[in-house]
Amino acid sequence: MDLQLTAPARVNATIALPTSKSISNRALLISALCGSEPQVLHASACDDTAVMVQALSQGSGTIDVGAAGTAMRFLTAYFATRDGFTVTLDGVERMRQRPIAVLVQALRSLGAHIEYLGKDGFPPLRVTGTTMHGGDVTMDGGVSSQFISAVMMIMPAIGGGTITLTGDTVSLPYIHMTAAVMQDMGSSVVIDGNSIAISGKYTATDYLVETDWSAAAPWYALAALLPQSSISLSGLTADSIQGDARLVELGRQLGIASRFDASGMTLDTEHFIGCCCSAFADMSSTPDLALSWTVLLCMLERSFRMTGVRTLHLKESDRIEALSEGLLRLGYVLKIESEDAISWYGEKISVTQSAPVIDTHGDHRLAMAFAPAAVRFPGITIRNAEVVSKSYPSYWKHLSSAGFTISELAQ
Repeated sequence: MDLQLTAPARVNATIALPTSKSISNRALLISALCGSEPQVLHASACDDTAVMVQALSQGSGTIDVGAAGTAMRFLTAYFATRDGFTVTLDGVERMRQRPIAVLVQALRSLGAHIEYLGKDGFPPLRVTGTTMHGGDVTMDGGVSSQFISAVMMIMPAIGGGTITLTGDTVSLPYIHMTAAVMQDMGSSVVIDGNSIAISGKYTATDYLVETDWSAAAPWYALAALLPQSSISLSGLTADSIQGDARLVELGRQLGIASRFDASGMTLDTEHFIGCCCSAFADMSSTPDLALSWTVLLCMLERSFRMTGVRTLHLKESDRIEALSEGLLRLGYVLKIESEDAISWYGEKISVTQSAPVIDTHGDHRLAMAFAPAAVRFPGITIRNAEVVSKSYPSYWKHLSSAGFTISELAQ
């Protein structure tokens, strides 16, 4: 569906954000490894988590993960440990373009039986479960933290071991998130520099999933674009295990205060400073925030340079190319300095389209990042807006409750 958006003059709303799909998928996989019936409480209701639940219950045959990259990586490791079971893991065409060789190589070194059914290094995969062995394994930390998390989570089930990371590790907070969930469910994880030592076995423990900090990013953007607003985000905590809680600091740099109480967090823009000096951000630890923050800084016409974005080329879309395309339709010329850096220093072009159209390229984070641009561009259209169900199914409903006028366009 294509949605046309018009923003209100201000937002006065309390939003119940979804729970974290990242934590949900980790807890679900570990629960399955326990071999009993621990409950994952308040698991995310999004598409990616539904894929995990279905795959873990199916346990054999061909499993279509769709566009769920987390599920592809985690399930590859999980099914490698399931002695006597064989599965084929496949997904959408974009999934077949997303590299997985680093994970497969690591799992094979621990005894896994995995075959490429198409191009070497890419899905689809045939995974034949076997009795794997623990031990030491070396992995490139610069491609995807999900590869590392996948191996981490099966270690307690195969005897433990040590993972040594090479290169510059990306999305490090997600590795620490994995460690936190593993430890809450009984294992021991010690991260020391580029070494991750894992021992102990899991225990069948119920797990309560946190509210999703990644989903807060567009609400921070709205607070900045409509500074007279009152936005409360229930369920968020200051002591979260999620790296995207970095939003508190990113928001503070713009003058947005994040005030916590027992029910969650309220955004306070009393001291909003908006447009001032140039901004710099290294997003290598929190790449999921990069899209929303880039669009926001352009909407504020605040020049910036952003590094640590190289992993975004390999997501549900090439997020950097798609981001550049979308911003150009709004008149902002994003400079792609290198594979790992983007910037904007005020370069604009005139836009003839009164109500610009943004193509989401099947990517939920693009849809959510560009929606707040309706504040500056009334009538902006978001194509294939249903993609938000991948992580935040209630996003459009929540925007509507916050005062947005949202119309579905005829196809």
